[in-house]
Amino acid sequence: MENTSRAAAPRRLPPEERERSILRGAVTLATESGLEALTVRAIAARVGVTPALVAHYRPVMESFVAEVFTTIVAAERDEVIASYDPGVDLRTNLLRLIETLLDDSRDDVAMVWVQSWALGARNEALGARVRAEMDLWHSALEDLIARAIAEDPALHGRPEAPIDPASSAWMLLAMVDGMSAHSLVHWAPRDRADLARRTLSAVLDVPVEAAPTPTQLAGTHR
Repeated sequence: MENTSRAAAPRRLPPEERERSILRGAVTLATESGLEALTVRAIAARVGVTPALVAHYRPVMESFVAEVFTTIVAAERDEVIASYDPGVDLRTNLLRLIETLLDDSRDDVAMVWVQSWALGARNEALGARVRAEMDLWHSALEDLIARAIAEDPALHGRPEAPIDPASSAWMLLAMVDGMSAHSLVHWAPRDRADLARRTLSAVLDVPVEAAPTPTQLAGTHR
């Protein structure tokens, strides 16, 4: 008697399309459950293919985890940086950016970041991608601050309290990372927006010589 309970074989797709479907499935899985959920079997179950097929397209799981991480966080960075409005003053723009990153709806990406710092200590491919993405975040924010200072007469040439773009970017990113990680275990200020405003004032209004250096601030940042 024919066995009709066997699972249907995965539909044949062109290699490029199958590769994209595996990446999409892994990204969705990591967004929902974190990077730690990425195993060959879990990805295969999500995509609806055999583990062997996943292993065929992504034979080194450590590298694939790094690829998935980059796909997720780069998309967020591009989205947030693109929302910067050159027609609005620097303080308003930075506050909007911080509030966007701290929004509860982004806890899934926060989880990916937090897990990447831990897993990256043992997965060198992931660690390299994490460092690169951290550098890209810092460079992007530093560039936005520097351009705003150059274009705003009220900020340009303030001898009493010059704004240092590099240090400002470090400080803001450190705050965002810390508060995002805290929120994952529901330990955060009641009003994160108020803390963001206070931190932003401290960053933009103090003299550069009083601000911490990037070395002092080195650590986790997004």
